[in-house]
Order: sequence, then C-alpha cells, then structure tokens
Amino acid sequence: MSQRFTVSKSDGDRRPSDIQGEVNQLFEGDEPPTSGGAEGEDAAGAEEVVVVLKGDSNPKESSPFINSSDAAAEKSQQYDGKNMALFEEEMDTSPMVSSLLSSLANYSNLPQGSKEHEEAENNEAESSRKKPVKAPQLGTLMGVYLPCIQNIFGVILFLRMTWLVGIGGVIGTFIIVFMCCATTMLTAISMSAIATNGVVPAGGSYYMISRSLGPEFGGAVGICFYLGTTFAGAMYILGAIELLLIYIAPQAAIFPLEGLEGAEAEAALLNNMRVYGTILLTSMATVVFVGVKYVNKLALVFLACVILSILAVYAGVIKTAVDPPVFPVCILGNRTLVWKTFDVCAKTVETANGTVTTQLWRMFCDSPLLNATCDKFFSANNVTEIQGIPGVTSGILAENLFGTYYEKGDLIAKTNLESVVDPDDPLTSANRYVLADITSFFTLLVGIYFPSVTGIMAGSNRSGDLRDAQKSIPIGTIAAITTTSTVYMSSVFLFGACIEGVVLRDKFGEGVHGNLVIGTLAWPSPWVIVIGSFFSTCGAGLQSLTGAPRLMQAIAKDGIVPALRIFGHGKANGEPTWSLLLTACICESGILIASLDAVAPILSMFFLMCYMFVNLACALQTLLRTPNWRPRFKFYHWTLSFLGMSLCLTLMFLCSWYYAIVAMVIAGSIYKYIEFAGAEKEWGDGIRGLSLSAARYALMRLEEGPPHTKNWRPQLLVLVSTDAEQNVEQPRLLSLTNQLKAGKGLTIVGTALEGTYLKNYEQTQRAEQALRKLMETEKVKGFCQATVSSNLRDATSHLLQASGLGGLKHNAVLVSWPRNWKQGDEHQTWRNFVELVRETTAAHLALLVPKNISAFPSNGERFTEGHIDVWWIVHDGGMLMLLPFLLRQHKVWRKCKMRIFTVAQMDDNSIQMKKDLTTFLYHLRIDAMVEVVEMHDSDISAYTYEKTLVMEQRSQMLKQINLTKTEREREIQSITDSSRGSIRRKNPAAVTTQLSVTEDPPAASKEEKPEEESASSPVSPPDQVQLIHDNTTPTSPATPATPLTPGEGAQSPGEQVQMTWTEKCDGEPAKPPGAATPEGIKDIFNMKPEWENLNQSNVRRMHTALRLNEVIIKKSSEAKLVLLNMPGPPRNRTGDENYMEFLEVLTDGLNRVLLVRGGGREVITIYS
Repeated sequence: MSQRFTVSKSDGDRRPSDIQGEVNQLFEGDEPPTSGGAEGEDAAGAEEVVVVLKGDSNPKESSPFINSSDAAAEKSQQYDGKNMALFEEEMDTSPMVSSLLSSLANYSNLPQGSKEHEEAENNEAESSRKKPVKAPQLGTLMGVYLPCIQNIFGVILFLRMTWLVGIGGVIGTFIIVFMCCATTMLTAISMSAIATNGVVPAGGSYYMISRSLGPEFGGAVGICFYLGTTFAGAMYILGAIELLLIYIAPQAAIFPLEGLEGAEAEAALLNNMRVYGTILLTSMATVVFVGVKYVNKLALVFLACVILSILAVYAGVIKTAVDPPVFPVCILGNRTLVWKTFDVCAKTVETANGTVTTQLWRMFCDSPLLNATCDKFFSANNVTEIQGIPGVTSGILAENLFGTYYEKGDLIAKTNLESVVDPDDPLTSANRYVLADITSFFTLLVGIYFPSVTGIMAGSNRSGDLRDAQKSIPIGTIAAITTTSTVYMSSVFLFGACIEGVVLRDKFGEGVHGNLVIGTLAWPSPWVIVIGSFFSTCGAGLQSLTGAPRLMQAIAKDGIVPALRIFGHGKANGEPTWSLLLTACICESGILIASLDAVAPILSMFFLMCYMFVNLACALQTLLRTPNWRPRFKFYHWTLSFLGMSLCLTLMFLCSWYYAIVAMVIAGSIYKYIEFAGAEKEWGDGIRGLSLSAARYALMRLEEGPPHTKNWRPQLLVLVSTDAEQNVEQPRLLSLTNQLKAGKGLTIVGTALEGTYLKNYEQTQRAEQALRKLMETEKVKGFCQATVSSNLRDATSHLLQASGLGGLKHNAVLVSWPRNWKQGDEHQTWRNFVELVRETTAAHLALLVPKNISAFPSNGERFTEGHIDVWWIVHDGGMLMLLPFLLRQHKVWRKCKMRIFTVAQMDDNSIQMKKDLTTFLYHLRIDAMVEVVEMHDSDISAYTYEKTLVMEQRSQMLKQINLTKTEREREIQSITDSSRGSIRRKNPAAVTTQLSVTEDPPAASKEEKPEEESASSPVSPPDQVQLIHDNTTPTSPATPATPLTPGEGAQSPGEQVQMTWTEKCDGEPAKPPGAATPEGIKDIFNMKPEWENLNQSNVRRMHTALRLNEVIIKKSSEAKLVLLNMPGPPRNRTGDENYMEFLEVLTDGLNRVLLVRGGGREVITIYS
C-alpha cells in the first residue's frame, strides 16, 4: 500500500527526485509519517510535488475501526494541515471520523460469519476485501420466518402428536405443549435482545452465548448445541425410516416381522431401523459432502411438503364436521384388534348358505367350524366396530380430555365398553391386539415432544445473509414461534375432538389398517401426509447434517477447545470435511439406539441446556447493566429471561433426571477443560462483568471492618529486586511464597525501579512480564506490580502504601535479607532495608525476612525428615506458630516435624512454662515438640565488648571520615548527575562506594584500596584504615579480619586468629590487644578505659545476640529451617548499622533462617 504526501517547494531549482530522496531519509526511522503540507502554505504560488511512498508490504492488522481499507488510509493522510494540525501526530492511531465511517460502511458489507471481525487473519482480511462482495438481500420472510417454520415443524408432529394426545389426554398434552412453546418464546425474546445488541455473524446461539458468557460457557454450550443438532439428525433419519418401513413399504423389511411376537418382533423392527438408518445416513452425508448448494435448493421443496401436509390436516378436520371419513376400528370386548389379516369385523357372517365364520374367527379358533375350540376371551365377548374418526362435532373430546398411561405390553382398551375377563385365563394371541410398546408417563411425553419446538435458531444462524438482521431476527423468529405454537395447540384440541381415543393411543395405526393415524384425518388422502412427512423428515435430516458440521467448525476455528482444532480444517472451499465425518459418527450412535422415543429425550437435553444459557446470558447482561448492552429489541426484561431459564431447567429434569445430570456433567467437563487447557479469549463476555460486579461487592463487604482472627491469613506483598535485564534476582523468594500459600490468601509480587515513569515505561513492562513469567513457573497465583520512582527507597515505600485495593490489601511483607550489606557500595541497600522494617512496623504489617534465601528449597525438592524450629522469644500475635503450620501443608516441608523453643529467664518456672505451652499448642490444634531453654544471667564477655567496640568504631568512621577536596567534588558531581530534578533521600553520614582516607602529612597522600580488598589482605599497612567485617562464630575469642570458612573455624583459636586493628579517626593508634592467648586475653581485660566509653545499650544488645545465637546453634544447627523473632530497629536512626550487625550476629552460623516480625494483631486463636 502506498501513501501520498504533498510536499510544497518554493524555489524552482529543486527537482522532484531531490524531494523524494529527502522524504525517504526523513522516514528511515520509526517516527509516524506526518504531512509536510503545513510548512509550505505561506509561500504564494508554491508548486506542489506529489511524492508516493511505497509501503513495506507488511499488511497492517485488519480492523473495522482503524484504516481498514486502502481508500480510508489514503483519505486519513490527506487531511487539511490547518484544521487537523493539532492531531497530526496521532493520525496513525486515531483516524479521522470520515475515515472511520468509511471503514464501517465497507465493513457492514462483508460476509458476516465467514471470518470473525475481531480476530481475522491479515491475509484473509486482504483477500476478503479484494473479492467483490454481493450485499445480502434476504428479508424477514425468506431469511428468518420460513427457515424457522421448516425447522420447527418436523417429525414429531406427524409421527407422535396423535399418540401424545391419546396418552396424555387433551389437558395434559396442552400443558406440555404450552410449557414447551412458552420456553421457546421466552428464549426467542432473550435471543432477540442478544441478536440486536450489535452485529451477530453466523454461528447462531454458539456465537451469541460465547460472546455473552465467555469462551468456557460458549464452548460448553456450543458443543451441547452441536450434539443436540447431531442427534436431531439421527431422530429425523429414524423418523424417515419408520415412515418407510411401517407405512410406505413394509415389505422392504430385511428382518421380517410376520409371525413374531413380543421381544422378537421389537428386536426385528429395531434391527431394520439400524440397517436402513445407516444406509440413509451414509447417502445423506454423501449428498452434503458433494454439495451443500443442492441441499439449500431442495430446502424450499421440503418446506412446501411440510406446509401442504399441515394444510391437508386442517382440511381433513373441516371435512369431518360435514362428512367424516370411514375408518372403522374393530373392538373385541374392550380390546382393540390389529386390523391386518381379517376383512370383516365380525365373528360370523350371514350368507345365503347360512352362517359362515370369518377370518377373525379363524384367528382365535382352531378351525373354521362353528363348534371349534376358541380363545376364552373371544368366546365370552362380542366384536364391535366403531368409527375411528367420528368427527369434530361428535363430542368425543369429552372422552379424550384426560390421559391414560400404560405399562409396556398393556392392551389398548376402549374405556367405556364392558368386557368379560377370566382372571385365571392368561393372555393368549397377544400379537392380535394393539399393545403399548413402551411404558408411558407424563415426563416421558415432555421429553418426546420437546424436539418439535426446537429450531428457533434457524433465523439467527442466517444473520449474515439478512438485509437487516437486527430487524428481521426478532420479528421473524417470534412470528414463526407464534405460528407453530398456534398450530401445535390447536392440533391438540382438534385431534382430541376428531379421533377416537383407542386410535389416538395406537402409535403405529395398527387398528386402522396400518395407516398413519394423522393421515387418517388428512384430506384428500392419507398418502399426502405420509409422502409429505417422509420428504420433510429427510429434508430436516439433511439440514441437520449441513448445520452441525459448520457449528463444530466454528467452535474449532475459535480455538477454545484445543482437542477439536483438527475439525476446523476442511476442503479448499471451506466445507467442513472432518467435522462432517465426526457428525456422521455421532449421528450413527443415535441411529444404533434405533428408537425415536429414546433419541428424542437426549436431544431435548442438549437443546434445553442451550436455551437455558441463552436466557442466562440475556438476564446477566441486563442485570449487570453493561455499558455495551444496548439492544434494539426493547421488549425484554430480565424476569422473562429468568423465567425462561427456570422453565428450561424444569423441563430438563422433567424429561429425564438422569439424562439431565449426564448433560450437565458433559457441559461441566467441557467447561473445566476449556478453563484449564483452552486458549484464553477476551470477548467482553458477561461472566467477566459478573466477576467484576462480584469482586466490587466483595471488596465493599471487606471494607466493613478488619477480618476476624479466625479468617486471618497471610496476604503477602513479596518485594523482589531485578537486574539490569529485568530478571528477578531472588527466584527462590517466589518458591517460598508458593510454599506459604496454604493460606490461599492474596499475593502481590512487586519490584521497585529507579528513574522516571515516562522514560522507564518499557523497562517497567519488561519487569512485570518477567515477574509474571516467574510466577507462572513457580505456580504462584496472584498479581505483579512494578513501581518507578526517583530512588529505590521511595519506589519501595510506594509499593508498600499503594498495593492492593480497599479491604483486599497485603498484611505481610516478604523481603529477602540484603546480601553483602557490609560492602561499601551496598550501604544504601541496608539503609533501605532498615527503613522498610520501620515502615512495616508503622503500617502494622507483618514482616518475613528469609536469610540465605538461595539455600531455601525449590518447589521440586522434598525433605524426607528434619525439623522446623521455632524460637519463640517474644509474643508477636502467633505468626511464629502459624507460619510453620502453613509451610507443612506444602509437599516440600510435609515430612518435617515442628519444634518450639522458648527462653526462660532466671525467675521463670521452666517446668510450668513447658506445661503451659504444651496446653496452649494443644488448644491451637498444632502438633509440635516443646522445649524450654534456660538462659542464666552471666557476665558480659570480653568478646562481647570487643565486638561492640569494633562495631562502634566502624560506625564512627563512617560518620567522621574526611574526604579530600577532589573526592568531595566528585561526590557532589555524582549526586547531581544521578538525581537531577528529584529529591534524593541521602543520609549526610553516608559515604561513596570507595572510601579513601589520607594521612595529614601532605607529602604522603595516597589512595587506599577498596574495602573488600583491604579486608581480604592478610596484613594491613600501619597507615591503612580498615573497616572490620566480622563473620566469626561466638566461639572465636578475637575479631579476625577475614570471614572464616567452616574448615578454618575448626582450627584452634591460637592458630587461626589474625588481628587487624584500626586507627582512630584522630590519628591516634589504638592499643594492640596482643596475641590470642590467655595472656592476650588478660591484656584485653586490662583495656577498661576503651570499654567504658562504649554505649552500654549496645553492649547489652550484643550480649543478648551472642548468647541467643550460641543457644540456637547448639539446639537447631541441624534444623531444616529456623524461625526467629526479629527485633525492631532502634528508634534513634544513628544506630541503624548497629541494628544490622545485631541481626547478623543473632543469625550467624545458621543455614536457613526466617526472621519474623508480627503486625501487631493476633493471627491465631484457640477458639473454633
């Protein structure tokens, strides 16, 4: 696609080729093209050169709203520079209104349903635009009304309607018909509302439900609708075969029925149905495969057959009022006889030669003689011939008002005739009487009848071919349902008023010479109905075999059910070959059932479920008041939709409760399958709207007050850091999050980024994507959030304050212990950490700090044994009790046992403490071993004083160190560069990454090594300032300059200790403590002037940390995890680095530690 730009030139010496070259250079980058028309407008008489820019041949995404045609694209670029200059930079994303309207006009003429407008492939969209599209021309009558009429009137009306009236009675059948017709009418009203709420491509109910209720419901109901349509095909084929073998050509039966009784006769009939049904199905599938156009051409012929047949019935009813047809029925006693093998309904006939026995006599007697031995019932009862169709004026309606239900094998008897029956005489010659072939009851009749009112979706399926779908679908569908409902309800009364009850209850017309019962009523001949209904059932079967594969293809192409994707493929012209094969196979399973009465309830279930969800979709959209819910059809209300939905559900369980449960299980299984394995689709569906409404309601409820202790669960805000490529630096933190989520609470994974949001937007997106990917890998369900601020401290604070919504906020923060916090370049990290501890305390949030997070297990690891040790030093609301319980719900920690240690002081009764704690744990329903550790008061050791001294010296050095002039300038410049335009929180005492100290003599100003290098040097120069990092265990009597490895720690103190002492800040050297020998220790004890200057609070804290660490290592060195109360930071900010040192000493030598700080409320209770 080329783009046209008008470039004005004011001087004549510039050639078009030059301008073309300049324009090409101008658009080499990714900037959106803008017109140059505005620049040259002031030059009077300026020439214009049209420069054509060739596109990159990559098709843009097809959309009806953004430049979806070449003409629209050109038009959007040729705007007037004066009027549209304000919007010129956004022209590629926000087209002009004229361009939009032009696109919409082109879109409305596209064939709806061939492709979905929101997801059309680019190449398909291009090809669809190039092909000349013929505008749809079908109106309401041809496009909706007649197809619905054809689909609704079907096999049940001709084959079972009279039987339903006979068995259920006029009143009972009318109730059934009214319920079913009311259900379809209410569904049609809901469907009309959905169909007129925007453009509905072909796909009918599947499209409407999937776009209204989401892909899960849409897929489940779409497949149910598909199965219903497929089984409807099987039902129509079985109906056609029944017409063929019983009424048209009984002699064609492969398995003859003559001479067979009971179960044998039934089996022979079913086998005939199976064989002929399979043959007919194969031939129909072949016709559909060869060409659908032939099916569509024959549709009108089949429709004409249906209408003629119904008119013939009405004509016959009118004729019965004047001249009832002669269809005699032979009754023996009160039992109806099968009128096939006899000619006269009499035992004997008077002739000129005397009394002669008839064929009927020979059926019941052993010889034609008058003195023959006959059947006892035959001998005791008279034979009566009654009129099968007495006529509409005969008053027979009163007899047929109420139902007569039979068990299978019961005799069809006339109710008002007397008969003599010997109770001891068994029923003989049963095949001579008309018998009930199935056990009948009211709910069975509902299941058999309901398929005769399906087919209301035929109009919406053709919406792509309609001139005005939003007008035609409601009018045509509702008119068709009104017409068919009128026919059905009137036929119930007319059949009851015209036809004798025993004939109505005679399903196969055996008592009226094997005629189709409804055919006996028709005028001018029964054959009109027989032939007409045969062709109409064949046509309906063809329509089912045509529509069902297309529905399956639409579902497969949507990609919501991965297992069905193969059925989206077909022939080159788009015909669904694979779907047709699947449909034929499912249809064959229905034919193998072979009984019309058994297949009808199955498809009733699937159609009822489909209609139920159409009503649900309409009700949901109405109640949610979705802004996009603006149907043109105004005569709907959510109460009508709910009534329709309730009727559908009622009818499902009325038809067959076990079929209903099976259908629901199938739909539920498909729903869950799509939910877990299907492609995620966003169709703006109502279920998403329902989720939003439910979430809003739940959030408002949560605002009413804090949760009760029983409902407390850790709602975690997990703070992670990312590297330069936005990859998470501590992935094990999310593994621990997953293991803690037995509480099933909220999880927000957040990361803080430094900079401005505008400049770092892409970086933020990448960070969130990395978080989402890691959460998916670690199976953490929750939300992720990246926050940008001028510095990391602020960004973390923003995360802490702004994460969550309303009552659904985090109540606990999970953050990793800052690694390498002692390194000079990491000074801001520990400051941020201490500030975070203070902020969580202020916000009453619990804080969980795992130390050595890389040593924590991944989700794939399993501990087969070991302990989780809880050191309960101060009460924190029960967090220390709850967390191990939650961890042990996860398979990683399930085999670990829980131990609880608590510390007893001198005046505590440790025995009583243990007893009380055991009782407390028993009431908490927590299984754990209890141990009380006694810590006696002891003198503060020299080592404690030494640790405190080193700590304070380091702190003082950080505060009082003097920078050279050059370094001071460099520091100021770095601060200015990194935080220009923003307020930077910087501790005045903080120093740069590389600390350098010079001696006062100006001649010997030399730079010092970085802290790490100097710390690792075996011997320090005398004039070097050393910042001591102490990682020793409490057993070391002195402070080494290098961290000890486990191997080194095993050596004796005398062999290992290597002392490095600092110079005091005023240049006066500190007194050397001597060697680490008893004499050396003696010297240390003599250094009391140094110790007396120490902060006694710091000395006490260091003493506590060392003593606790000593006890914890003694008891829990082998534990898989140690949970420990985390002390709070000092109120005075000057001691922050000391606080970090205390925590380091407290947890020294432990492999996995989880420091826990409560949020100031009880989180665990003994009450139920």
